Amino acid sequence: MMGFVWMVGAAMAAVLASWAFNALVYLLWRPEMISRKLRAQGVGGPGYRFFSGNLDEIKRLRADAAAGPALDVADHDFVPLVQPHFRKWIPLYGRTFVYWFGAKPSVCVADVDMVKQVLFDRKGLYPKNIGNPHIARLLGKGLVLTDGDDWKRHRKVVHPAFNMDKLKMMTVTMSDCAGSMMAEWEAKLAKSNDVEIELSSQFEELTADVISHTAFGSSFNEGKRVFEAQRELQFLAFSTVFNVQIPGFRYLPTEKNLKIWKLDSSVRSMLTGIIKSRLASKDTMGYGNDLLGLMLEACAPEHGESPLLSMDEIIDECKTFFFAGHDTTSHLLTWTMFLLSTHPEWQEKLREEVFRECGAHEAPNGDMINRLKLVNMFLLETLRLYSPVSLIQRKAGSDLELGGVKVPEGTVLSIPIATIHRDKELWGEDAGEFKPLRFENGVMRAAKHPNALLSFSSGPRSCIGQNFAMIEAKAVIAMILRRFSFSLSPKYVHAPMDVITLRPKFGLPMVLKSLETM
Repeated sequence: MMGFVWMVGAAMAAVLASWAFNALVYLLWRPEMISRKLRAQGVGGPGYRFFSGNLDEIKRLRADAAAGPALDVADHDFVPLVQPHFRKWIPLYGRTFVYWFGAKPSVCVADVDMVKQVLFDRKGLYPKNIGNPHIARLLGKGLVLTDGDDWKRHRKVVHPAFNMDKLKMMTVTMSDCAGSMMAEWEAKLAKSNDVEIELSSQFEELTADVISHTAFGSSFNEGKRVFEAQRELQFLAFSTVFNVQIPGFRYLPTEKNLKIWKLDSSVRSMLTGIIKSRLASKDTMGYGNDLLGLMLEACAPEHGESPLLSMDEIIDECKTFFFAGHDTTSHLLTWTMFLLSTHPEWQEKLREEVFRECGAHEAPNGDMINRLKLVNMFLLETLRLYSPVSLIQRKAGSDLELGGVKVPEGTVLSIPIATIHRDKELWGEDAGEFKPLRFENGVMRAAKHPNALLSFSSGPRSCIGQNFAMIEAKAVIAMILRRFSFSLSPKYVHAPMDVITLRPKFGLPMVLKSLETM
């Protein structure tokens, strides 16, 4: 008996010793070796600190920035507020440097030629980085987060839903949703010459309404409930971004994990109900012409073959286009209205174009929207200065060479979009200024590098929903310009914040007036 106990104790001691050795290798030896190899190639960076890496400094810099003064409304450089570590480290270490999320190396890739090498890769060398499980839970492992053959399979299913002809047909739905929102504004204006409205939350509800109708058709009310749960899940997920990701910790029943599990379960349950209801009615009503119907139709098995996507994969795809389809567009609308209110001369230019190309009363259609050249330039410049996503990441799928630098497998590659969009070497000395006419000759000629605008990423994995977002934004902005003039409320505080996507920290209060009474 004693011998057995001794053997068990020895085995446990061996396991613990092995675990301790592996932990020391991962937390001490490996970071030192990676730092040394990168330094030898001219790639420096802030030094690694045991266990936490540079996370403590990042959190301190962010806290200091949050406690500091807000920006002037004419100042579009929010990088010191949102990514103060990049603003501090790039002047010290250059556009390419290594920093540490815990013991995980992350290479900043702010050189556009290197960015192009990553984003235009077709060999699968730079897969998506799913470092935070809660972000993956929010987005769903749909088209945005899949790689390789899975990505090709998902894209085959999703792509038909974003055909330009189908998107143009959805413009009617977008206009109807926007019309309902503006009817509420007009009802308030009937009682007063002007009215103050917080537009950021209004646009969140509008774009949730649009994606609910265009994605789920008659089930739009259930879709809006998905939006409410997703929004709460978004803030919870982002609160974990700058924490050291400890293996297995996400499975512990902490208060935050329990909330996240409950919300995710609710989202999956609602989406499952919508999908099953659609499948049950397909024999009498078909799959439907909304995004879900088009996806289910593309998924339908042929000749006894297995469906292209499983039920779980369809749910994940719904989560992906529901979050991405409403969140990014709502913030594009918010920042566009902010810039229109602070540049009244452009507000008038765009209003004249809208009346000329869309008329005074008719709902904008696809052909009208295509003729809104100034509106398009204005939106592109808004995307440059206030890109809804200020950072994208990939990782090295193997030991590889990037821009002449040998990068070890597993290294996260962080592309700081907000920094690149303000790079004077790319955009000129006026890079920090709001100038829509820089896009007069198209996106490819707006900067010194044809791939400098990264708001929707770039290359074969660029955002499949970018046309959806731009059409919706043009339709909504055109309708607002035709019916209202607007100015920034004195209550507005210019403090952009990043919660996966870029939003005004204190909302966007705006003073609206009806054009019909002016």
